Amino acid sequence: MEVYLSEDKIAEVRRAYSFAEIAHKGQKRLSGEPFFEHPKQTALFLADLKLDANTLSAALLHDVLEDCDVTYDQLRDKFGDDVTRLVDGVTKLTRAQVMGDEDFHMPSTVDYDPDAEEDHIDDIAQAETLRKMLMTMAEDVRVVLIKLADRLHNMRTISALPPSRREAMARETLEIFAPLAHRLGIWEVKWMLEDMSFQQLEPDAYKRISRRLNAKRAEREAYVERMVHIIRAELKAADVDGDVYGRPKHIYSIHRKAERYSNQNKESEEIYDLFAVRIIVEEVKDCYAALGVVHTKWRPLPNQFDDYIANPKDNLYQSLHTAILCEDNAPVEVQIRTKDMHQVAEYGVAAHWLYKEAGDHDTQFEEKMTWLRQLLEWQRDAGGAVEFIESFKTDIFQNQVYVYTPKGDVIELPIGATPLDFAYRIHTDVGHSCVGAKVNGKLVALNHPIENGDTIQVMTSKTARGPSLDWINASLGYAKTSSAKAKIRQWFNRQERAGNIERGREVFLRQLQRLDIDIDEKKASVMLRYRVIDDMFAALGDGTLTTERLVGRLTTGSPVPHVETRQGMPRTGPASGIEVLGVGDLLTSIARCCNPIMGDGIVGFITRGRGVTIHRVNCPNILAEDESERIVSVDWGETKTLYPVRVQIKGWDRVGLLGDITSVVSNERVNIANIASEEYDDMSVISLTVYISGTDQLSTLYTRLEAVNGIISVSRLRSIEPDADTARQVSKYN
Repeated sequence: MEVYLSEDKIAEVRRAYSFAEIAHKGQKRLSGEPFFEHPKQTALFLADLKLDANTLSAALLHDVLEDCDVTYDQLRDKFGDDVTRLVDGVTKLTRAQVMGDEDFHMPSTVDYDPDAEEDHIDDIAQAETLRKMLMTMAEDVRVVLIKLADRLHNMRTISALPPSRREAMARETLEIFAPLAHRLGIWEVKWMLEDMSFQQLEPDAYKRISRRLNAKRAEREAYVERMVHIIRAELKAADVDGDVYGRPKHIYSIHRKAERYSNQNKESEEIYDLFAVRIIVEEVKDCYAALGVVHTKWRPLPNQFDDYIANPKDNLYQSLHTAILCEDNAPVEVQIRTKDMHQVAEYGVAAHWLYKEAGDHDTQFEEKMTWLRQLLEWQRDAGGAVEFIESFKTDIFQNQVYVYTPKGDVIELPIGATPLDFAYRIHTDVGHSCVGAKVNGKLVALNHPIENGDTIQVMTSKTARGPSLDWINASLGYAKTSSAKAKIRQWFNRQERAGNIERGREVFLRQLQRLDIDIDEKKASVMLRYRVIDDMFAALGDGTLTTERLVGRLTTGSPVPHVETRQGMPRTGPASGIEVLGVGDLLTSIARCCNPIMGDGIVGFITRGRGVTIHRVNCPNILAEDESERIVSVDWGETKTLYPVRVQIKGWDRVGLLGDITSVVSNERVNIANIASEEYDDMSVISLTVYISGTDQLSTLYTRLEAVNGIISVSRLRSIEPDADTARQVSKYN
């Protein structure tokens, strides 16, 4: 503290230290150490980040409202409004958390049973934690900085918790706190939280990577040291003043890179031979001069250069990134930045408070934090808890791509974003009127994934009637960001209720026809928890009720015939992809009459000598069956089986229609078993037998096919053609 705080400020922090130490006197943590050690370590870490005096005081006091006999008014009288607001903010976040500091507090009763706790994170509670963190960050980001430091110390002492709580805390840390530290630009906190979480969640993988790193440590350090000396000499010869040093590797980042290599069929062993150095210079012009020196001496690797100085990240990060082939043709990653940029890269938004303490107004910080306020507005329309979490992770926790407008402005979007996301990021009206897009001058589909460096031109039409409901259908991949989805939903919400009801009824009937499901509107509304049928239709029409949820409920929640499950016999295993309940060792096969696929509601019928035949719950043969005692409960297990499905497509006859249909099927990576076509006047009726993994893939295929020019309807037929192979699963259960 003495390095950057005045004597008066240091005195304030010491006063908070004494107050907290007395308030926590006699309290213990589960580890057995004095409880005050926790707030002290939290504050010490924030002091390393050079946070202001009020933040350090609040860190020392952050548990006194929750765990001590101290009131809000008493704290305000003693330390003022700013410190008290910070402490109160941390207290509220702790109460909202799934895993909080109280889990480390020594219980006062002997009946405490930590293993009786739930061993998974509840989605609703996790969503509430996220919401409160966002709201708090928008008001004062220092509260979240304290919580990050709080979580960091808790992770360092996590061994005091029982195994179930360790796993829950590690998962929450990896899914929420570490990515949040990354988004705030606090690199040091991010990698420490990731490594500690990874060690708890996958200890074997952690040990394996650690052993491999240690095995090559001496060789790697020697090579990096040699490269550091060579680069220093080259910079000096070019009259560029800068320091060079090796950049450490972190275990979780190596694990993630190994996963990416595996997905790309690359040799994962290569990641242990990647080297990294960092060059720190005085001024921005020196960054580019150093880059020139490096690229002149060694050959740069293609597609490995990023200029985050000209295009800073939203978390304030600035640096030049490149990769070169150095001595012995070894790839070396190089980062080049100024000292000020390095300060921000290490400490992120925390660096803002150092500038503020010095009396400077950090306008860049204020501008960059607007992403958070925008996100809060978008998340109000995110829907339920699970959808909120997923959309938050998409927009905030994923890596970003940087693309350009035709005028050269830089737009930041999550990896996997589309031209439609780009259009909505430019302006809501641009998104609503979007009819097409060009990427680097070439016309592309609106669900085309954009990449770093792309230049995107959005084509709009004044006569466009607004967005399509397909744009928020996750399986079609048009809108990836929660901001775009929220704006689309807002548009539909503003339409007249009568129009939404009519639109929703059309969606409902189309899905029944697609999936060959026989269920009336009233039963469907009850299954989806709508008291009034029109409310269900209106929700479908404005996008509040997604087609994915509708299909999921209709396929898995169809009425099932009453089944008496036999007692005293084991539940069969999922080896064949179908679990038969309470019938012991029996063969199973798919019924040809109704041809169920993964995701359909199913029952089993015990045949005479042919095991159990699997039928859809609405199969006419099952509904008409008098021998109900032969009907048994079955369920889908884990399987990679592909099921044959016969699809009928009706459309206006034209040249190229069949080719367009088969092209769509091929693009969805669906195999065609056979195909037949008949013409009636100006209409074609095409029957396809395709191999499908389940109802989710089938629904996506329907939507793609309906978008083909001239298609009138797409529907599923109950049985497959006689000469097509059935998906038969035969297994001897244990």
